Amino acid sequence: MLDESLLDTPEGLAEADRRGLLRGAAEAGARVRTAARYAAEAGVGDLKPDGRPRSVLIAGPGAAATHTADLIGTMAGPGSPVIRLAPIGVAPAAGALRWELPGWAGSVDLLLIATPDGTEPGLCLLAEQAYRRGCSVVGVAPAGTPLAEAVAAAHGLFLPVATAPYDQEEPLAASSPGVLWALLTPLLAVLDRVGLLSAPPDVLEKVAGRLDHIAERCGPAIATYSNAAKTLAAELADALPLVWTEGTSAGPAGRRFAAALAELSGVPALVAELPEALAAHSALLAGPLAASADPDDFFRDRVEEAPALHARVVLLRDRPSSGLTAAPAARDLALSHDTPISELEPEEGGELETLAELIAVTDFAAVYLALASGA
Repeated sequence: MLDESLLDTPEGLAEADRRGLLRGAAEAGARVRTAARYAAEAGVGDLKPDGRPRSVLIAGPGAAATHTADLIGTMAGPGSPVIRLAPIGVAPAAGALRWELPGWAGSVDLLLIATPDGTEPGLCLLAEQAYRRGCSVVGVAPAGTPLAEAVAAAHGLFLPVATAPYDQEEPLAASSPGVLWALLTPLLAVLDRVGLLSAPPDVLEKVAGRLDHIAERCGPAIATYSNAAKTLAAELADALPLVWTEGTSAGPAGRRFAAALAELSGVPALVAELPEALAAHSALLAGPLAASADPDDFFRDRVEEAPALHARVVLLRDRPSSGLTAAPAARDLALSHDTPISELEPEEGGELETLAELIAVTDFAAVYLALASGA
């Protein structure tokens, strides 16, 4: 059950936030600036690449590496395929995970290793394997870790991850906003130099500014009625979110939102892109999860019995309402089954800015839902 009164109690939210999730979301802009500065100090601006790599391989543990690969692959486009190397192992522990390069990987490929830990033996072995194959290696991890030494031994470029003092107090969730931007930003700076995507220093500063703007609009001191993130969290209480995305950049933002809801809030969510989402989820909306399928029982014990779980559509869009869009059809489908719909659309800006806004608002929403539901 969601405690909606907690959403408008900043002191209560701070007390419930034992994992530092709100602080991580609020400091996302600062993380981007710090990470960009670290990348510049490490010499990213002095890189003279021979050309674009044939492919970009990304390895790392947990959701942060998955989201990083997804975001980079979306922004890079088809020029150089971006492939995430999924780990194998018997447990998600650092010592149990192993990564392997594809058989075709060689001197024309680029390996990016991103981890907030840096103690994984499997990643150290991967850097060594990449060196033997002739792959270029870039590592982002805490300074002074075994991975930093392994990247140096592989004659690669090591970029220290932007951390905060409280990061060491307890393990951070893989979907923590601070972790994502600390890992993603230096890799964007490297890939900008390689020519795979456009993320020069001025663009990264705009991203940091947009993240700061969202932190002001969606922070814990802003009341629910004027706070898009708190409003979305309240709307998703006792709901099964169907996250529908429209536009290239909205896709990875929606997938990250679904993963953050599961990890931080314990809320399952389904994600699909428009217009395919209309066919993929039409039977679901017509089934028992539709609001019209199970009218509220007047005799239900509202204290002892939880309300029935119903679907709610969350529409994330990264382009204006004009032009070719499936949004009207999405609204019609949802409302025809009495299914409520929430919509988020960023303000105008560059691709990376609008993507950052969608991620920031949904990150705050996932955190508020986790704190108010006691997850």
